[in-house]
Amino acid sequence: MTLKRNKAKFRLKFIYCLQLGAKPIVIISILIPHLDIDMSSVLISGGNGFLGYHLVEKFISKGFDVTIVDDLSTSKRSDLLEKVTFYNKRIEDFNTDEKFDYVVHLAARPSPEDYISSPVETILSNSYGTRVMLETARKSNATFMYTSSSEVYGNASVLPTPETYYGYVNPNGIRSCYDESKRFSEAMIMAYRRQYNMKVRIQRPFNVYGPRIREDGIYGRVIPRFIMQALENKDLTVHGDGLQTRSFLYIEDWLSATMKFLLANSVSHEVLNIGSDSEITVFELAKLIVEMTKSGSKIVHTEAREDDPRRRSADLTIVKSDLDWSPVVSVREGLQKTIKWFRMRSE
Repeated sequence: MTLKRNKAKFRLKFIYCLQLGAKPIVIISILIPHLDIDMSSVLISGGNGFLGYHLVEKFISKGFDVTIVDDLSTSKRSDLLEKVTFYNKRIEDFNTDEKFDYVVHLAARPSPEDYISSPVETILSNSYGTRVMLETARKSNATFMYTSSSEVYGNASVLPTPETYYGYVNPNGIRSCYDESKRFSEAMIMAYRRQYNMKVRIQRPFNVYGPRIREDGIYGRVIPRFIMQALENKDLTVHGDGLQTRSFLYIEDWLSATMKFLLANSVSHEVLNIGSDSEITVFELAKLIVEMTKSGSKIVHTEAREDDPRRRSADLTIVKSDLDWSPVVSVREGLQKTIKWFRMRSE
């Protein structure tokens, strides 16, 4: 199904007023019919998801004409779909002759439970889906942005991890459908840039969270899972010993970096970490959420996940220099806002 918005068309009228001595004013009216004045346009795959919703909302507020492609397989239908052109289909099946100024590829299955249970679909969206979006950008002469992942670094031995680190990834493990397809997409994007001289941006987000992230356990991201378990006074389930670390980034910080990166006329680096260099263990995170929700939940340990990275921390040296950007929302502040949103949802 496709919902389309009509682009505005404007008529311009130029009126010239001449005073010729004592003679009356001469008015010359020139009408230019149907002169199209189009706003900047952006195509976003996965625009109905967590990151996509916030990005689409920002683009709408800036007056962009927005087109979304999303099959709604990992998200619930949002109210923003009525304000954009919406294609309800898989990105691999999308085809259009329309031209765009910006093309953003977000479509993915970002939680371990989700991509481990759907490995083929995960690989396809990060391979054929990436090519579909790249071709659309190439034909449009558009700026292309890809949301890769900190997972391309695997079980990193260099921390904080810079963009120059090549990664330590199991190429055929249970997580490889996600990790390696993200790495493949990055390689294909740079091939397009070299062969077609395209303007490309690759961002590697680190554990973004905030309001509107899916709250059900199926989605599997650790912060919403812990918050929902705490609010329901259920046990918080920590995989393994809980000493593995993550660097969490609040959605507003991700959004400000993303907009700066995408809309920049030129960039010094085409690959950037967008995350935090502040680490917290998963066990400390669980304790913090129990404290902040005033929950009676206990923290229990379950079997460790296969190939689960032990540490995750972003080196932000390049992004701070290139975009004059740093995360400003602390984990406690971001959790406070996120917990408030979850409480409102449950009322």
